[in-house]
Amino acid sequence: MTNDVADPDSARRRRGGDATDPRTPSNATLTIARYEAERLVVPSVAAAVALSLFGSLYVWIGPQVTAGVDIEALTEALPPALRALFGLESLGSVAGLLASEFYTLGWIVGLAAYVAYVAAGRVAGGVATDRLDATLSAPTSRASVLVGTFLALLVPITVVNLVVPLALYGVSVAVGDALSLIRLFALHALSVPYLLVWGAVGLFLGVVVDGGRTAGRVALGTVFATWIVEAVVTGSDYEWLGALAPARYLDPTAVLVRGEYALDSVAVLLGMTTLFLLAAIALFARRDV
Repeated sequence: MTNDVADPDSARRRRGGDATDPRTPSNATLTIARYEAERLVVPSVAAAVALSLFGSLYVWIGPQVTAGVDIEALTEALPPALRALFGLESLGSVAGLLASEFYTLGWIVGLAAYVAYVAAGRVAGGVATDRLDATLSAPTSRASVLVGTFLALLVPITVVNLVVPLALYGVSVAVGDALSLIRLFALHALSVPYLLVWGAVGLFLGVVVDGGRTAGRVALGTVFATWIVEAVVTGSDYEWLGALAPARYLDPTAVLVRGEYALDSVAVLLGMTTLFLLAAIALFARRDV
C-alpha cells in the first residue's frame, strides 16, 4: 500500500495502464491510424479527382453517344453473363449509363481493387522491409497495427465518396439532366461497407502473402476474379458461389436507377468485414515478423 501511494504511476500500470499513455492499445491504434492516414491523403485526393473527371465524361457525352441507338435491342443481344457483369439496364439514361459502366468499373472493380491493394501492400510491405518489426519492437500490439491500418483506409473511402457524387451532380445539372442527389449519396453510402470488405480482405492477404507487391497483386486479382465469377454463375446451377463475392451485395443499377436500397446487404458486408479482420488479426498474432 505504501509503495502504491509513493508511486501512483506504478499502481496505475498494474491496474491496466493509463488511458492517456500513448503505449496503451487504444492510443497505439490511433497513432498508427493517423500515421498511415497522412500517407493516404494525397493519393486519395488524386483518386477523387480522377474518378470525378471519368464520371463527368459519362454524364457529359454519354447521352450523345447513345442517342438514336436502340439500347434495349442492343442489350438483349448481349450474352446474359455480360449483362450480369455490368448490370446493364436503362443505358439510355444518364443514371443507367453511370450505374452500368462508370460505377461497375470505377467502384465495383477499380476503387475496391485500390483499397485492397493498399491494405495488402501496407502489411506485407511492412513485414518485408522490417518496418513493422521496428513498430512492434515498441510496446505496440499486433492487433493495434492491423486495426490502425484498417482505420486509415477510411481516408480514401471517405474522400472519394464525398467528392465524386457532388462532382457528378454538378455536371448533370450543368448539362440539364440532373441526377437524383439522394440516390447518388445513397449509392456512395452503401458502397462504404463494400469497400470496407475489400480493405479487410487486403489486410488478410497482406498477412498470408509475402512481399508487398506480391500481396498487392494478389489482392487486385482477387477483386477482379470474384467480380467475374459472380457474374458468370448468376442464373446457373452454381449461383450459390456468387454469395461469396462482395460484388453481389452492391448493385449500382438498383440504387441509382430504381431507387432500391438493400439494407440487408449492408449487414452481410459488415459481417464479411468483421470476419476477415478478425482472421487477419488471429493469423498475424502467430506470424513470425
